[in-house]
Parts: sequence; C-alpha cells; structure tokens
Amino acid sequence: MVVRVAIDLALDRLFDYEVPEALERKLAVGQLLSVPFGRREARGFAIEVAGAAAGGAPRTLKPVTGIVDETPFFSPSLLELVKKVAAYTASPLESVLRAALPAAVLHKNARAKEQLFVEPVENGPAGEGVTSRQRWLAEQVARLDGGWLSQLCAELKTAPGSMRTLERLGLVRIAARARRRDPLAGRKVLPTRPLPLNEEQSAALAVVKSASSPVLLFGVTGSGKTEVYLQAIAAELAAGRGAIVLVPEISLTPQTVQRFASRFGGRVAVLHSALSDGERYDEWHRIRAGEARVVVGPRGAVWAPVADLGLIVVDEEHEPSYKQEDVPRYSARDVAVLRGALEGARVVLGFATPSLESWMNVRRGKYAMAAMRRRAGAGALPPVGLVDMREERASATSGGAIFSRALLDAVRLRLERGEQTILFLNRRGYSRSFACAVCGAVAECPDCGVAYTYHRADRCLRCHVCGGWAELPAACPKCGATSFDCRGIGTQRAEAALGKCFPRARILRMDADSTSRRHSHDDILSAFRRGEADVLLGTQMIAKGLDFPNVTLVGVLNADASLNLPDFRAAERTYQLLAQVSGRAGRAELPGEVLVQSYDPEVPTIRAAAVGDFERFAADELKAREAAFLPPFCHLAVVGLKSKDLRLAGAWAGMYAASLGKLEGRDGLVVSDAMPSALEKADGWYRWQIVLRAPSASAIVRAWRWIASARPVPKGVRAHLDMDAVNLM
Repeated sequence: MVVRVAIDLALDRLFDYEVPEALERKLAVGQLLSVPFGRREARGFAIEVAGAAAGGAPRTLKPVTGIVDETPFFSPSLLELVKKVAAYTASPLESVLRAALPAAVLHKNARAKEQLFVEPVENGPAGEGVTSRQRWLAEQVARLDGGWLSQLCAELKTAPGSMRTLERLGLVRIAARARRRDPLAGRKVLPTRPLPLNEEQSAALAVVKSASSPVLLFGVTGSGKTEVYLQAIAAELAAGRGAIVLVPEISLTPQTVQRFASRFGGRVAVLHSALSDGERYDEWHRIRAGEARVVVGPRGAVWAPVADLGLIVVDEEHEPSYKQEDVPRYSARDVAVLRGALEGARVVLGFATPSLESWMNVRRGKYAMAAMRRRAGAGALPPVGLVDMREERASATSGGAIFSRALLDAVRLRLERGEQTILFLNRRGYSRSFACAVCGAVAECPDCGVAYTYHRADRCLRCHVCGGWAELPAACPKCGATSFDCRGIGTQRAEAALGKCFPRARILRMDADSTSRRHSHDDILSAFRRGEADVLLGTQMIAKGLDFPNVTLVGVLNADASLNLPDFRAAERTYQLLAQVSGRAGRAELPGEVLVQSYDPEVPTIRAAAVGDFERFAADELKAREAAFLPPFCHLAVVGLKSKDLRLAGAWAGMYAASLGKLEGRDGLVVSDAMPSALEKADGWYRWQIVLRAPSASAIVRAWRWIASARPVPKGVRAHLDMDAVNLM
C-alpha cells in the first residue's frame, strides 16, 4: 500500500511512501503524517492512497514513520477543493493546504490548554474526621456541579490546599481537563429570537431555501439581510447541517459574532487572525469535532472543517479583502461558490452594491437573485447631498478646507440634539506627505520610493507600504531649510481639526493605527454604541456592516480619493464605498442625512452613488468594460516580477512579455507589454508586471506554466501569477 504525501515544503509535487502493515488500517486520506525526507523528519498530508507507486516501475520506498493525528484534517470534499484551488490559481498544493489551516493548528507544540477541574463525588464518605467547613465545601461543589479549581477557590473563598484535602477525604475528584480558550470570554451575549420578516425578506428567504445555484441577495443598507441570514442558518441547523458566514473585515467580526452568538449560543465559532494562537487552535478543533456548527470570520474561514455543510454566506461579496494577496492568491468568494458546488451547500452572496462579476452572473443565468429594496425598520434611505469643495478652499471657517461649512453645521446640529455622526476618510495618518517648504522635496521611504505619511500622534514618518518609519528631519537633506509643509489630509489631521472646531465633542478615531491592540476594534465600536462618543471618524473600517441607531449623519470627507487610482475598477470601488458608508445613517427611528464632499461632484460615479442608481451605473460601466475586453467579459491575471536590482527586474519582465507575446491569440489570449507596477518599488523590491487576459482562466494558466517552465527566473528575481487580480497597483 502506497500513500502520496504533500510535504510541508512548497515543492509543488507529491512524494510516494510505503505504508507499514501496522498503519494500513489506520491511515486515511487527509491525515497529517510523519515521514522521512532527506536527512530530516518531515510532516505532510496524505493526499492519495494507491496500491502501487506512481510511474509504473517498482522501486524501493521509504516507509511512513507515523500518523500525527488519526482524525483527518481534511475531508475528501475539502481536499478536492484544495486541489481545484491550487490548479485554478497555479499555486503549489502545499501552499493551499497551509492556507486552509490556521498556523496554530499545525504548530508542532500546539495542544489544548489543560487546567485542574474539581468534580463532586456522589455518595462520598461521610465518616469521622470531616469538619463542618469541609462538608459545606463539598456540598457547594456538588451544588455547582463542579468547576475549575481556580474559579471554585475564588468563588468559595478557599485555598487549593483545602480542595486537595477534600480529594484525600474522597469528597471530590481533581483531574486535568482541556479548557477552551474562548474568544467571547467576558463578553455579555444576550439571547435573541427570530424577528418577523417583511414581505421582501420572506421572499428572499424562500429563494435562498429553494435555490439550486448561488443566490445574489441584493439588499439596500438596512434592508435586513442579516436577519435573512440568521433564519436561513436556523433552518440548516434544524436539518442537522452547518454554516459558514464570511465577513470582509476583522473589524466587523465582533459585531457579527455577537449577533450570531445571540441567536445560536455556543454553536458559534469565530476564526480570524486577531485571535491568540490558543484561541484559534481551540476554535478550529471545536469545529472539526462538531461542537460548533456556525463559523464566522474573514476569508480564511471559508476553509473551516464544518461537516455536513448546508450554507455559506458571503456578506459584502464585492469586497477586495476577500482576495488573498500572497500565495495562494485565491478569492474567498469564489472558493465559497466552488465549495458549495462540491458539498451540495447553498451559497448566498449578500451585498448592497454587488461586484460587476456577480451582477453579470445573474444576467447570464448562473446565479439566482433576491432583491430587498426597502429598509426593514422605520428608517428610510437618507438623502445624499453633494458639496463642491472647490468653493470651500478659501474659507477660514471650514477647518482648513477639511470640512465644508455645510458639514460643520450638520455636525453641530447633531451635537445639540445628542445624536451621533460618522465621518469617513480613507487615508490614515496626519498628512499624505511631508515636504520641504522651500524646495518642495518630499520625504520618501528608501525601500519603497513612495512618500512617507506624517503621523503626528508619535511624531514620525511612516511608510504605509512596508511599515517602515523614520524620525522627522531637522533640516531638508536637499537644501538645508528647516521649515516643512504637511500636504494632504489623514484621519489624525481630520481628528485634530475637528477637535478645534468642536472642543467639547467626544471623538473616536478608527483606523489601522488606533486598532493595533487586541480587541481594539470591538472596544472602539462598543464605546460608540454605548454613546460614549459623539463622532466616529475612520477609514473604510467604518464604511460597512455597522449598525448604530443613534447615527443620523454621515460625512464623506474626500469622495474623489479612490477615483484617481490607476485601476480599471476605480469607478466601481468608489461607487461601492460611497453607497456603503452612506448606509450607516438613519437606520432606526431617527431620520438620516449624508453629505459627500468632492472636488468634482459632477463625476458620473459620484452622482450615481448620491442617488443610489446602481443599475444605471452598472449598465454604463459594463458597456465600457465590454468594449475594452475587461472583466467580467474576460479573466484577467497579472504576471508579477520583482528584484532588488532595477535592471534585472525590467530585463526579465521584458523577456517574459516577449515570450508570452508569441502565444497571443491562442485561446483568445491577450498579452500586454511589460511595465513597471503603479507601486514601482515596495519593501526594497523593484516591481514589474504583465497583464494577461483571456476568455478562460485555463488559457492563462497554460501560458503561465509554459513560461515558468521554459524560462525559470534566476536567483534574485521572483515571479508569480495573480489570477483574477483585484489589485493592479
């Protein structure tokens, strides 16, 4: 008997091992095995089991050393999913296997946390020598049905030694037990009941329950999509099946988990990178053991080992954060659709502003659609006002052109009423750049060639690409001048300006800098929900999925920021972001208002977002995409090459483009010229790219595998393929 194993190295091949007779009955596909590899002991997953080695000719094989865990880490369907994702993205199988498991689960020293548990002994001895105090302690342990030693000692105001004495007297038993590290520990979760559905919600739920293809759930912000998700999941749980709920941002996870835990209690597990290693280990094993049947988390949760999977929900399906930027470069949304097909699970893609790819899948009949065009509660969609910031530049009363007079007046009115405001600015830091006031030289990161962002909170310059930082210069290195200008606006600068305009306002800032601590996302949002702040100012973290009944004003400080990016999706993403953040206002009884500040409010994308006319926007955008042969009318991939030697990166990119150009036209393949990436240098690497387009992904993968095999890059150059790329920077 032979097993084919994927070793814990990204070698993109399987290795054959003989299965010792003693292990034949125990070994199964998906298990983690220990095998000899060269001079070391390696670990790898059993991928296939066969009667003989691949290749036909008999050969001597090394034997499997042992089975690390007899319970498979991957079910047959999950293993098939891993293979398909590896093939589609042209990634090594081992890299997809690693992506599908939390690192904490695979760590050699990972194990459950054990603590001492005190268990009562029924009908224990009541002989002489038992004091009244000891008898009382034993009665309390029995009343509480046992408990963890440390907690019992604290609650009963006794010492561990006293409990050990009870054990010697035969009144209790003390033994080590695995204790779950609970991500929700200390959080108060109040149970909720299903809410009555309106007509649109009921119709949407019926579509979800009966659909044989993925369902695009098109619901305006506040239309009650989450309640539809909850009731669809409840139906799956009642039928003995499980569910996965994907959210685009870690910042949304605490609020989402709270809502699902309120409905489904201990059957909910959470998986995301902000958990401790121990929490991730315990949550994953709870899922594998079937103790948790509903999993909530960002893109990595799509791989959760939920048995009898009945439903996968992808909330805000259009979000680019569902795409992994490192190998394997997969889209969690697309993996969810594929997993649903493999496991016979229903898939719901929820959105208020869909991706054009999913929108086209509805038009082509691949997806079913359910629409909810009205808000579920009392609040109506808020009116959106456009403010032309060109008229505000010279105003000394507008916070230095950060805030328009209209927005300041609107914020002041909410402060007087005791209502709350959300202000959105998708740039963190204090200012976009730090420049010499005399010669105009801009401080740049030496490793990335991009302008440093000035962070006033810790008085330093930070690179938002590689994370590097530098101290503020005492003088300009080019001309020696000692005066500097801060150009552009970041959340720190907006916070400072807002504080000057409203000294008594309580302001919370939410961006990557203010949420670096563990649980900081949840802490900030919880404080705002409790009314401990008047204004929440933040980046895209606050733009989606949040529901605060007292928020009646949303202000967008720079609606043009994302429109000018060198990306064909710039208009689509701008529309989506504006529609999402606008939906945070007026979600309860109080009416809402949205003010969008723009330096070019006549841009069609901004005007379409202001009136909520997605279908008109989509029609115009799709027409332009079709004419240019861009997604969703083709598959688009980026071949990326990088080197720390500028000439080497450019030379190999040119060579790849010339070679791939010879394949142009085959299977409809279109090959661009080699060009420096928009972000030409990052973390010390010079970056070039070639864009490939074709009607099918397989045509692109064939071209990539050919060039990677025919012209392997030398040492000092790295090359990769990003299939269905969402980031062209």
